[in-house]
Amino acid sequence: MPAAISVERQQDGHYRVEVREGGSSSTHQVSVRPDYQQRLAGGRVSAEELVRRSFEFLLEHEPKESILSEFDLAVIQRYFPDYEREILRRLGG
Repeated sequence: MPAAISVERQQDGHYRVEVREGGSSSTHQVSVRPDYQQRLAGGRVSAEELVRRSFEFLLEHEPKESILSEFDLAVIQRYFPDYEREILRRLGG
């Protein structure tokens, strides 16, 4: 069964993400700069959806326990060089 990912907007550019999977959960604080959101989503999806899709990507590459508890969305590219290209593809960009 795939993980359940909930994204809750805390304040401008900051989101609380909960990942529930296999009877346990993890919580993450994620920030998204407006220029980075525009670059990746181009207005096609909300910041919440961009964060959720980014977590889907992360969970394909590592267990939820390995995902940083607090990070800026742009940091994913540092760990997974194909992230931006893949997220653009998934969002139809």
